Amino acid sequence: MTPVDIQLLATAAGGVLLLVVLIVSRIRLHPLLALLITSLGVGIAAGMPTGAVLKSIETGAGHTLGAVGLVVALGAMLGKILADAGVTEGISELILSRTSVRLLPWAMAGAAFVIGIPMFFEVGLVVLLPLVFSVARKLEASSAIRGSAYVYVGVPVIAALASMHGMVPPHPGPLTSIAALNANVGATMLYGFIAAIPAIVLGGPFYGALVAPRMSVRPDRTLLDEFAAKPAGRGTAAAPGLGLGLLATLLPALLMLLNALAELAFSEGSAVLHLTSFVGNPVMAMLLGVLFASVTLVLARGGASEALRNSLSASVKAVANVLLIIAGGGAFQRVLTDAKVGDAILHVSQQFSLSPLVLGWSISMLLSVSTGSATVGIVGASGLLAPLVASGADVNASLLALSIGCGSLFFNYANHAGFWLVKESFGMSMGEATATISVIQSIVSVVGLAMVLLMNLLPPLV
Repeated sequence: MTPVDIQLLATAAGGVLLLVVLIVSRIRLHPLLALLITSLGVGIAAGMPTGAVLKSIETGAGHTLGAVGLVVALGAMLGKILADAGVTEGISELILSRTSVRLLPWAMAGAAFVIGIPMFFEVGLVVLLPLVFSVARKLEASSAIRGSAYVYVGVPVIAALASMHGMVPPHPGPLTSIAALNANVGATMLYGFIAAIPAIVLGGPFYGALVAPRMSVRPDRTLLDEFAAKPAGRGTAAAPGLGLGLLATLLPALLMLLNALAELAFSEGSAVLHLTSFVGNPVMAMLLGVLFASVTLVLARGGASEALRNSLSASVKAVANVLLIIAGGGAFQRVLTDAKVGDAILHVSQQFSLSPLVLGWSISMLLSVSTGSATVGIVGASGLLAPLVASGADVNASLLALSIGCGSLFFNYANHAGFWLVKESFGMSMGEATATISVIQSIVSVVGLAMVLLMNLLPPLV
């Protein structure tokens, strides 16, 4: 480990500390300003030219908004349509009427498990927020539990979405690792499902029941009114049927799942794969979902187009603050990456002798925590360990790919866009967000590694 590596690691740690101080101390800066100031400070302290620092901030913010911002905005629109049409109200009443309070977190985890198969973490959370808020608001009104109903219902959803995102193909992280390590897709997917179940159980319903009574989290009233308001503006029209409502809710997920299945079944260059990759792209899938819901749930039922436009405009205003903070998180992430903090982590990891499965998890974890990018963690760890697999060493490539994916989930914090999405959506403080999403993903990550080591004791699947 060189002095440069030590300097970069100290700079990254100091940057995270500065960010926390700016947000939670008496200064109490807006998170966007704190993220931009920290990004500038880290870049300059790491020796980057000032022009390169500014370029990294612009690129990081723009890339994150392009990848996440459009999906969040379209998800807010879809959520508003579903809420105004009475769909989320009907689904929440169905869940509450068929599920006891004790089993409610399990039902929410099951729904997120299915939704999370094809969806990125941020996309799945945006799609499920209307349902989470609607169910939690009813639970809160009934005084059936102590503490925050939103944490009680939301924690299982976060755990399930995070588990699927990091462990199971066709998510880009696992697929990237599979390609680099030449692992078997089917075996990795099966291993991922097996590892995800106990991770979701422990990080979701169990942890949620433990932490919810100790919190008083309640989302901003504006978001609650957008996503979980009682149906309004439908005149005398009855709420749409459950089947149509579920189709409108799940259409983006179904399109993404269709693309995932096509990637496994058809060769590259296939006309079918070309079509499914287009409609299954997260932005396109969400756009088609919004258009479908607009036509079937509003316009075809006699709704006014002007009222629909005003409703969609209001929905985007409600998430504007979230979008800006996510952009700031993307800027911070890019500066850390361009400053070569990831290279310093890799150099440090090479100093230790660990089993490939533990080493893959550790490298991915350190890179993800330091750079704020699970993808950076997966790519770095996979690239480092790919020669080991190619050399014919006695290692299960599918389990190694899974361990790397699990490591990328550990301690999602302030330099991750998902952290800010959860924090701002649920109206949490920094401490509350850390006690939820950061701890949840750490539980999921560690349980995933434990399952990897356990499955490694058994005969390989292929």
